[in-house]
Amino acid sequence: MAQTIEEQINTIERALGERMIIHALTIIRTWLNELGENPSYEDTFLHIQRDYSDLFRIWLTYEDPERESELNQLTSATYRLADSVYASLRLHRGLSPEMRGFNPENPQSVVRYFSSCIFLRDSDFEWLTAVLSDESRSSIALMAVASLARNLRECFQERTFLALIEGIRAANHVVAEQCLANAMLLLVHYDVRIDFFPDLQHAFLEAIEEDNEDAFATLGAIIRSAKMSLRDMLAKQELTMDDLPEELRSLIDSSNQSDISVVSSWMPGSETEYISGLIQILPETWLYEVLVGEDPERQRMIAFAYLSIGKMDLLWEHSDVAEQWLVKKLRGGKGKAIDYINYGHCLLLRGDRMMAFENYREARTMCKSAKEFYALYRPDRNMLVEQGVPVEQIYLLEDQLLKV
Repeated sequence: MAQTIEEQINTIERALGERMIIHALTIIRTWLNELGENPSYEDTFLHIQRDYSDLFRIWLTYEDPERESELNQLTSATYRLADSVYASLRLHRGLSPEMRGFNPENPQSVVRYFSSCIFLRDSDFEWLTAVLSDESRSSIALMAVASLARNLRECFQERTFLALIEGIRAANHVVAEQCLANAMLLLVHYDVRIDFFPDLQHAFLEAIEEDNEDAFATLGAIIRSAKMSLRDMLAKQELTMDDLPEELRSLIDSSNQSDISVVSSWMPGSETEYISGLIQILPETWLYEVLVGEDPERQRMIAFAYLSIGKMDLLWEHSDVAEQWLVKKLRGGKGKAIDYINYGHCLLLRGDRMMAFENYREARTMCKSAKEFYALYRPDRNMLVEQGVPVEQIYLLEDQLLKV
């Protein structure tokens, strides 16, 4: 069965992530055949194909110290060709509309255009630069930025991404924060390819050079946003729904959304799932290395952010951080049976068997039956053993808890 266009672009992403250029060119060739004659694309395709063959021949005969650099450059060129041909194919198939302009005074027109226009014009970027530098037009700038991010997620365009990063310097701090958040989400989304786009890396690093702490705080907010409601977010900033731009309030009302994602991207439905998916891979990304790296304090703070959304697998790698977080939660009277079990694990790992048993017992009394308790407790057996708890102690605890 033939791959869908979405499967094909995913295959290209995976192939070029490993710098397997021929794999990507094979799919691009089928796209070019469907599009028909296009001298610019054909010339670029043949140029990449020829240079890659020459590079491979050289590699077969002798060691070239420049090979890695040249291979990276060819990978970047293949990415750019794939992006352009993919965008053209979407237009050709009617998956994206042909758009030739918008009404800058009409919010719906701005959203529709910057969400859907594949090939933005010079005048579009000039207009975007103007609204980002004008504090009095922050409402329309927010709409354009959110729409731009949505567009980039579907169709990567380097110049458009650079424009979004440039928005981090916007005159209005709310607009700047939205540009920062969306740029970071996209950097994680496109982490496989970001190494081959040094201009984007440099632009982002320059944009956050003076506000690295703000960028790190935004990273934590992105992680927590998977479960944070819009009203919770506003309350933390001492704001209400009435403080949002009128256009945004109407959009939220019409979409019946309450996620923070409505502010970050103004997209319905799957935004929380999208962010949740990205934070799963975040520790492996370039962005994580830039903002967190080996800094122990930042690692602890990010661990707290993960714990706040329920990722308790961090318990095993950062049991000290998990213990602090659980203590605060249990003191607030919001603890559930699983929280007492996890806190018991933390205590057991540091050798406090008596207090561990007391927390396990509290969890057992909160459960309706022994079966319900053991369904929560027993899946952690193997991890406790891997962390050095003798299996005999685990069985002894289980046996005593049966009598509660």
